[in-house]
Amino acid sequence: MRRVVRGFILTIAVATALPALAVRHATEGVVTRVDAAAKEIAVKTADGTEEVFKFTENTAMHVAKETKAGAVDSYLKGKEGTHVVVHYTGTAADKTAIDVEDLGRDTVQVGSGTITGFDKAGHTLTIKAEDGSEATYRLAENTTVDTEHGVVKGAQYAGKKGEKVSVHYTEEAGEKVAHLIKHM
Repeated sequence: MRRVVRGFILTIAVATALPALAVRHATEGVVTRVDAAAKEIAVKTADGTEEVFKFTENTAMHVAKETKAGAVDSYLKGKEGTHVVVHYTGTAADKTAIDVEDLGRDTVQVGSGTITGFDKAGHTLTIKAEDGSEATYRLAENTTVDTEHGVVKGAQYAGKKGEKVSVHYTEEAGEKVAHLIKHM
């Protein structure tokens, strides 16, 4: 009985000592507002909603393979209209940006449909749209996949036939390059 009680007490002590692990999600959209005083950025997503994210001095800004910690407000100031992918924790009105990736202006397109093929070795994902057309997307090194369980990197992703997704992509050298894949 003592062992059971000790084990129970140890379990409670460890559980209260560990911080809660926050689920990380991602969204893509266009920066509509940067408020340095409030430490917030607003992003209009593909469905037309505006999401507001708090940022801190620890929020990283990714720009073409360069990372600038704590530079969100200074980097994005005056860049309203820039497409970004925001990795964040929290929900509703309490979202905090972990990092922000600049994708540039007027470059991101969105395709959606059902996965019909996934080639892990070739780093490609094929989806079939509602109109019957199919498109293949290359998963880049930094592709983010937002699932119901949180964010995973493209290299760790295993898309399954029949899953419904939206793919936020750019076209580079005649190829569709996925930056964000969201499960629907």
